[in-house]
Amino acid sequence: MSDTKAVNKALFDYLLWLGDNSLILGHRLSEWCGHGPILEEDIAITNIALDLIGLSRLYYTYAGELEGKGRSEDDLAYLRDVMDFKNSILAEQLNGDFANTIMRQFLFTAFSYHLQNAMLTSTNEQLRAIAEKAIKETTYHLRHCSDWIIRLGDGTEESHKRVQDAVDNLWMLTDDLFEPMESDKLLIAEKIAPEMGAIRKQWDATIKQVLDEATIKTPEPSYMMKSGRKGIHTEHLGFLLAEMQFMQRAYPGAKW
Repeated sequence: MSDTKAVNKALFDYLLWLGDNSLILGHRLSEWCGHGPILEEDIAITNIALDLIGLSRLYYTYAGELEGKGRSEDDLAYLRDVMDFKNSILAEQLNGDFANTIMRQFLFTAFSYHLQNAMLTSTNEQLRAIAEKAIKETTYHLRHCSDWIIRLGDGTEESHKRVQDAVDNLWMLTDDLFEPMESDKLLIAEKIAPEMGAIRKQWDATIKQVLDEATIKTPEPSYMMKSGRKGIHTEHLGFLLAEMQFMQRAYPGAKW
């Protein structure tokens, strides 16, 4: 029989990882608000950002309840320091141009889609319920960014080059999405969380299918950065948190 306390601690860390991924990427996308290439896409990116931030709230709320120390979703979002965040380093990268943003979104969303699909059979009722809600939004997100990758990749010479450059630059960050933690073994044994090897195979197939249709070459294996879940991040996360957390830290406990 598994140690309930150890399983709960592993699940708490897992929920923070999920919540941090959604929050940080959602914040990055929110930076496009008012700057989209066309009005319709400006609205679409903003809505996807809201979906991701809303999802992070579900993960943080459950994490706070599981921890039992009275920490709210706001505490977990605004009162942790950079090395306490567990998000993938892909999520925190700068937006760059539109092709870079859409490629980052595609690489991450394909991962989220397959992970959430796997969590639909989780033995944890609350995690399963979150996945059931999230998968509807994520299915749209994946279709949206996939369509853009194909449209730009198989478009003009300039758009093709920008998409190819984007995947070439971001590829080294993708292994970090799948880096397991030792504590994940407890969750896998209890069938709370899926095994990452299976998710990786599904992700590989999705990425190849879309990139092939977009006439974009999948980068060759090279040096890969892996450190996000361990709290080791690029310099971009510190600047993001300084902006995102400013109000709460300047005016502790402030309420709208």
